[in-house]
Amino acid sequence: MPMRRRLLAALLTALPLFAWAAWPERPITIVVPAAAGGTTDIAARVLAEKMGKDLGTAIVVENKGGGGGSIGTAQVARAKPDGYTLLMGNIGPIAINFSLYKQLSYKESDLRGITNVISVPNILVVHADSPARSVKDLVGLAKARRLNVSTSGVGQSPHMSSEMFRQKAGIEVTLVPFPGAAPAVTALLGQQVDFMIDNLPSSMPHIKSGKFRALAITSGERAAQLPDVPTMAEAGVPMQVTAWFGLLAPSGTPDAVVLRLQQSARKAMHEPDVRQRFAELGGVPGGETPAEYDAFIAQERKSWAQIVKAAGLSLE
Repeated sequence: MPMRRRLLAALLTALPLFAWAAWPERPITIVVPAAAGGTTDIAARVLAEKMGKDLGTAIVVENKGGGGGSIGTAQVARAKPDGYTLLMGNIGPIAINFSLYKQLSYKESDLRGITNVISVPNILVVHADSPARSVKDLVGLAKARRLNVSTSGVGQSPHMSSEMFRQKAGIEVTLVPFPGAAPAVTALLGQQVDFMIDNLPSSMPHIKSGKFRALAITSGERAAQLPDVPTMAEAGVPMQVTAWFGLLAPSGTPDAVVLRLQQSARKAMHEPDVRQRFAELGGVPGGETPAEYDAFIAQERKSWAQIVKAAGLSLE
């Protein structure tokens, strides 16, 4: 009898693994809570192609912008936890929004981390025709007249970086939010705004083409791809921000599925062409375990809560 019980217990323990052994049996969707063309979108599409081949199924990228990333994030938070609906989350809706907004349509506990995908600095850029050739020049212009700054969504790291820059530089600006990096970049290309602080990957092509002039970067050290661009601290503005983008799934998604997704994503990030692509964008690949990523997110939420509180920011 004891032997039968032990055998039965072993079989019951293995049932969840058997139940998900055939996963994935149909296409997987990665929801991007922002417009196409930004870093969140770029990271999702790079990974979707590689992971789709590894997992043997199509991976579809669905852009669902708006609400500072909260609309697309809430969609995944409410999705069935079966491994077929994932989120390419970022620092805004996953960390900053919980302390910035008085009310959100999703909770911290609604999502679980899979792995971080890419971490990037932000970059302060102006149009190539701007008279500002340095941060000092830009601050001087801002003190002479109120400047407009485009941001890729309220609560996203470019928005918060713009707020920090405004405070540290002692200037007043008019923030013009867009539902993603691509439209925010387009506004600067069309000189509808005076400057922007953007995730480096979405502005890098325009810096390289000469359409944008980079004035400073928010990392602690200069970027290897832009060695002549000073850090914010070097430019006289003591601030440092790193944006991050990673995969998440609805809470309740089986551990076996989450682990398989993390392994597939990590494998993709270690492929030479992906590492080169991320390096060209000024980013560093991730690959953390689900537990490590969850712990990282928890710490980021605490850190940004302190920043938001100190800035006195609050949104409905």
